[in-house]
Amino acid sequence: MSDRSRTAIEADGLVRVFKKGPRAVDGIDLHVEPGQVYGFLGPNGAGKSTTVHMLTTLLPPTDGTARVADFDIVREGEQVRRAIGAALQEAALDPFLTGREHMRFQATLHNVPREERRRRGDELLERVGLSEAADRKVGGYSGGMKRRLDLALALVHKPRILFLDEPTTGLDPQSRTALWEEVRRLVAERGMTVFLTTQYLEEADVLARRIGIIHHGRIVAQGTPEELKAQIGRPSVEAIPVDPEDLARVTAVLGRFGEPVPGSPQGATVRLSGSNVRLADVVRALDSEELEVEHLQLHQPTLNDVFLAKTGRSLEGASQEEEEARQEAREEAVAA
Repeated sequence: MSDRSRTAIEADGLVRVFKKGPRAVDGIDLHVEPGQVYGFLGPNGAGKSTTVHMLTTLLPPTDGTARVADFDIVREGEQVRRAIGAALQEAALDPFLTGREHMRFQATLHNVPREERRRRGDELLERVGLSEAADRKVGGYSGGMKRRLDLALALVHKPRILFLDEPTTGLDPQSRTALWEEVRRLVAERGMTVFLTTQYLEEADVLARRIGIIHHGRIVAQGTPEELKAQIGRPSVEAIPVDPEDLARVTAVLGRFGEPVPGSPQGATVRLSGSNVRLADVVRALDSEELEVEHLQLHQPTLNDVFLAKTGRSLEGASQEEEEARQEAREEAVAA
């Protein structure tokens, strides 16, 4: 078996430039193995959705190449579309059709044999918890129900690879957890490959075997969650004094043990400079200065620390310019 046959998604120098917008995707390389969840993490406007639109053949790349399910996304787009399922941010649902009618229509589009259409549709509706709502018009569905229906529609033709573009944005915790469980089941039972874009650090940490962090169209970090956290390596210590007037002195004491990093405005936080520093050493130093603290905590590295270190920013909403670029991408996808 060749190396290529063991790759579900592969991109080399993938670029997308919009006429009136920024360089949305700026030469990214990707390698996603079969049967794994790859988490594509970044803020709005970073290039996540544009990347998905290229990989799912909705937008042509400006430069670079990519293969999905061993097919070239430009020259073999039809074969790519047969092999993938996609639940994108803007689900194309008809409010006047029922959930069951959507499933039947989707199965017909994918040439599912007539005798299998109803059975497969009913099976998937049950799988995503929509059996009782199957004969209701989708216009009356909640946001979470629409997301779950969109997932079922993406699975009707038994794809090898599933693209989920921010699937839990706006969902309540219960709906989010239910979707996470379904993704885990698809990977565990069917060996499906899942390409997941998300703004949620917890979602990436919980689901993804490998993670890529994209910032301004470039991948700034890639690896397993454990590998990425290990790159940050050092834990941090946070101390909040009992007396707010002691904050400057507490900050000075903690500064002996590491470099200042953002933390609570009521306290001081440093990333420890050495692996041999213990919390007990910090406690003794504070005691020697007769400083009382109401809160003292050791924080192990998290994906949030990785994201801040790699991008210098927190996950937040897109700017107006970024939103305009996404709108242009949607218009070009429709025109294509």
